[in-house]
Amino acid sequence: QVQLVESGGGLVQAGGSLRLSCAASGRTFSSYVMAWFRQAPGKEREFVSGISGSGGRIYETDSVKGRFTISRDNVKNTVYLQMNSLKPEDTAVYYCAADRSETDPFRGAAYDYWGQGTQVTVSS
Repeated sequence: QVQLVESGGGLVQAGGSLRLSCAASGRTFSSYVMAWFRQAPGKEREFVSGISGSGGRIYETDSVKGRFTISRDNVKNTVYLQMNSLKPEDTAVYYCAADRSETDPFRGAAYDYWGQGTQVTVSS
């Protein structure tokens, strides 16, 4: 069982930056692939970025490449999402997710554990 707690969301102007954190419980954090998803009002949840257990493989959706960076600290049991050059279309609730399998890291249904979400609002 893994519990995930996100933090770091907030209100920022377009062009600004935020860093999201997701703290995980448990002793086997490094065996989990971690990911960030987001869901904007009236839209489906979408994959943002993912990282393998060792941190050696990173997955990203095209819309955030060059702007967002995922990383993890397996000593602190935490995964991060550094978000730069934020745009109003990045406004959403951001969710952290975890799973032992890396078979399909882009698919939300593949993840067994989810955080409660943190709101990111980007004003124009």
